[in-house]
Amino acid sequence: MKIKKYTRSLFTVSAFALFVLISALTGYQTGITSGKRLIYFISEMASLLPPAFVIIGLFEVWVKREHIEQHLGEDSGIKGYLWAIVLAATVVGGLYVALPLGYVLQKKGASLGVIFTYLNAAAICRIPMGLFELSFLGPKFTILRFLVSLPLLTLIAYLFSRYLTPRGYKISEGTG
Repeated sequence: MKIKKYTRSLFTVSAFALFVLISALTGYQTGITSGKRLIYFISEMASLLPPAFVIIGLFEVWVKREHIEQHLGEDSGIKGYLWAIVLAATVVGGLYVALPLGYVLQKKGASLGVIFTYLNAAAICRIPMGLFELSFLGPKFTILRFLVSLPLLTLIAYLFSRYLTPRGYKISEGTG
């Protein structure tokens, strides 16, 4: 099963590399641009992800389970949801970093609703993204979007957790 998965991945990567190579030889601008953007994306991820994963690893080792359970656990109440939003606002790297940290939070005892709030907020409420949005769309739009988005994402996370927690839902580690 895994061999087929890797063969398919290898085929896809090889086909793309061949496309970029042929594009470079023939001067096909779309293919050349695609290759340059892929290289740029890989270099950005290579500079962002290793430090982020080191920080996540240190978080997993240094932060005690009792602290997470107290501030983000089942009994944390609305305070846990607010902490999740504050934590998400500081995430650099978006969901590439937020998803592994959400898994670590679950292992440390955070409630499912708080984790869902954290993941949702990490997708839409990061400080760098907010500053970028503020400079292009203005303060009214940014404030209005936060005022609408934050209560809705918290409500959705709460409802999902109320539905999934009794059914024993857990965030899986993945299959590799």
